[in-house]
Amino acid sequence: METKTLAKSEKTLYPRIGVGVIILNHEGKLLVGKRRGSHAPYWSIPGGHLDLGESFESAAIRELKEETGLDIQDPIVISVSNNQQTYEQEGYHSISVILHAKHNGAEPQLLEPEKCEQWRWVNMNALPQPHFEASDSAVRNYLAQRFYAVS
Repeated sequence: METKTLAKSEKTLYPRIGVGVIILNHEGKLLVGKRRGSHAPYWSIPGGHLDLGESFESAAIRELKEETGLDIQDPIVISVSNNQQTYEQEGYHSISVILHAKHNGAEPQLLEPEKCEQWRWVNMNALPQPHFEASDSAVRNYLAQRFYAVS
């Protein structure tokens, strides 16, 4: 089935659904990327939009493989964010479902350089700035062990 990807400037009558994935390396550092194009110049955990008919888990596995080449195992939904600040700033409303997943310890590759200029392992308590709202919320919720927090 062919699906249409909306440009950032296209408005919808309803929020779009995205997935973000929290992956930690053996040192407990978080994988983040510096975005290009959509969501530039923000740093963010890896992720993307949910395709029609796709589960959150399948979207997480697909997005990580497409963006980084990493194979992840056992993705589990841990958090959700309603990205109202992004809507107020850009007119683009999304809801992000955040998953935590294991990976085999491999290093990420830069497979979509038009979307991301670099990947970096960072301390979760010192996120690079500027940081994308959904990713920031995901990390704060993960650290606080909560599912949702009002922004």
